[in-house]
Amino acid sequence: MDYFRIEGGTRLRGSVRINGSKNAALPIMAACILVQGEVVLRDVPDLADIRLMTKLLERLGLKVWREEGTGDMHLMVQDEACTHAEYELVRQMRGSICVMGPLLAKRQQARVSMPGGCAIGDRPIDLHILGMAGLGARVELVSGDVLLKAEQGLRGSELFLAGPFGSTVLGTANVMMAATLAAGTTVIESAACEPEVVDLADFLNACGAKISGAGTHRIIIEGVEELHGCEYSVIPDRIEAGTFMLAAAISNGEIELQNCRLNDMLAVVDRLRRTGVNIEKGEDHTCVVSSSRRLEPTPIVTLPYPGFPTDLQAQMMALLCLADGNSMVTERIFPDRFMHVGELNRMGARLHREGPTVIVEGVKKLVGAPVMASDLRASAALVLAGLVAEGTTLVSRVYHIDRGYEQIEQKLSALGAKIQRCQE
Repeated sequence: MDYFRIEGGTRLRGSVRINGSKNAALPIMAACILVQGEVVLRDVPDLADIRLMTKLLERLGLKVWREEGTGDMHLMVQDEACTHAEYELVRQMRGSICVMGPLLAKRQQARVSMPGGCAIGDRPIDLHILGMAGLGARVELVSGDVLLKAEQGLRGSELFLAGPFGSTVLGTANVMMAATLAAGTTVIESAACEPEVVDLADFLNACGAKISGAGTHRIIIEGVEELHGCEYSVIPDRIEAGTFMLAAAISNGEIELQNCRLNDMLAVVDRLRRTGVNIEKGEDHTCVVSSSRRLEPTPIVTLPYPGFPTDLQAQMMALLCLADGNSMVTERIFPDRFMHVGELNRMGARLHREGPTVIVEGVKKLVGAPVMASDLRASAALVLAGLVAEGTTLVSRVYHIDRGYEQIEQKLSALGAKIQRCQE
């Protein structure tokens, strides 16, 4: 099993290009089930989750391949017989639930195992199911799978998709994809506003869908007869961008980020500037991030977009460990997403959890230690802490980080970090 060996204390300097968004690419790939003809997707990152989605789509009758030289991904439906997204693959990645809507809309049936992914708390799919039922699907549970049928096709409806913690991103994506081929008009109220939802809508519209309102809480979809292939570029990954911003900040370095859309990250930029991090916006989606020597304590509350993203909570906590004072980090999306707290404490942090809030008592330094990654973003936080910790940090179970960051150790090494991928 791979692990990272990190020698801390190096200031990161240089330039890094941010990849296309994993969280945007996965539902766009799933949406290709709806399409007649070939789709060419640009800037799809080469990640473990992307490879899992590729395997799942191949099982569902799509031909998927990458073009040598450019890395462009080609997808085309060749066989529509299979409608079963099996447990073997679905249990490994929550994003696989996105095949439910396209299968149901295009093939009138979908059988999907309950999804897996990171152990960050309960993430039910009831809103996905309610959305499909609202479009006319019959739903039953069969041997641990959700079976949905719509022999007469789906029909447009008015749907309310808010859950206890706000809108559902994947639920909005699933219902929006299903509604593209439904008869009539569908209105999604309390829709998720995330940039990844907008990117999916833009892709579907490029294929001939009629979707308006994406990026607001009210999305309107006018059903069409069919969708056609297109060429499309995936938006930059705002979570990867935020992680490298924090790498510059925690190492007291200076990094130029290319392919970074700051307009998608205003809450992150605001919190970083409040801690004393300098962010200068350039042209053509570039920015330069550098840190002052003194970090100010800052309160963080994760919220649905455009609030501070839960996927950067762990990394931000690593930075606040070194702030000059106490900070409070409150998790409003996944209240149990604190498995990194104990590992950071092993490195000399002073973190105290009180329910959905962690009190971060700033310390002068972190120290290297063997630590274990528990989920994708927690692993990124431990890597950031290792970059600045005195001595050697060993981060095990880095297969988690491979799910969301393409060759992160190579990118960090190019910026001056002393990090190696090793095998036990």
